[in-house]
Amino acid sequence: QSVRVKFMGGREVVGVLKGYDALLNLVLDDTKEFLKDPDDPYKLLDETRTLGLTVNRGTSVMLVCPTDGLEEIANPFQQEGEEGAE
Repeated sequence: QSVRVKFMGGREVVGVLKGYDALLNLVLDDTKEFLKDPDDPYKLLDETRTLGLTVNRGTSVMLVCPTDGLEEIANPFQQEGEEGAE
């Protein structure tokens, strides 16, 4: 599955998740890194550079999310007649 990964320090990549372990070390294939704006280091550009197969250290991973969107599922712990959190 294709995932987007944000790292400490602001780097972001997209790639196909091939494997992971308990420490969140990730193996990504077809990895592309989003380049930063030289004028604003907090802004990412639409430009990418190809990295290929990468092994990413889990201690620097901040966020892993799917690239194809999210799907809301029913809460299995919600009691009948109970409303969502307010």
